[in-house]
Amino acid sequence: MNLANFMSHFQRRAQQYKDWVKEGEPKVMWLSGLHIPETYLAALVQQCCRTKGWPLDRSSLFTKTTKYRSVEQVSEKPEFGALIQGLYLEGAGWDLDRSCLVKQRPKVLVEELPLVQIIPAEAAKIKLTNQLTTPVYTTSDRRNAMGVGLVFECNLQSFEHASHWVLQGVAVILNMD
Repeated sequence: MNLANFMSHFQRRAQQYKDWVKEGEPKVMWLSGLHIPETYLAALVQQCCRTKGWPLDRSSLFTKTTKYRSVEQVSEKPEFGALIQGLYLEGAGWDLDRSCLVKQRPKVLVEELPLVQIIPAEAAKIKLTNQLTTPVYTTSDRRNAMGVGLVFECNLQSFEHASHWVLQGVAVILNMD
């Protein structure tokens, strides 16, 4: 990441924090603008468990990709969970009409995903079919400076066998280089 990109990212991050303090939690969260996004995701689960009386150790997250392309299309924040923006897909393409993974387009290495909804749920009640559990990494290096990169796992709809996408090296990243 060069200095210009770093400064742009830093200013956007600072603005997200200022808006959050001034107006409350945003209706769409820019996950890579958080210093430690894993703690935000854990807080989403904890908040839902507290409200619904679920045991925390038996709760988890799953994701659903929306058809929203921009923050302006969203009218309100979900009651539980969050909508997140700024996720980029590597190793595959995304069909917005069918909401599923497709073969990567020629000469397109990275594609921005539409907004993704993160939904806390009781782990035993999560039933996912035709979904690829895709790792979400901080950078395209698939690690950060501390050697850790996995933030969470995103569920992306697919009509191909999971091995097809694993061999393609499909992953989601938070920060473009």
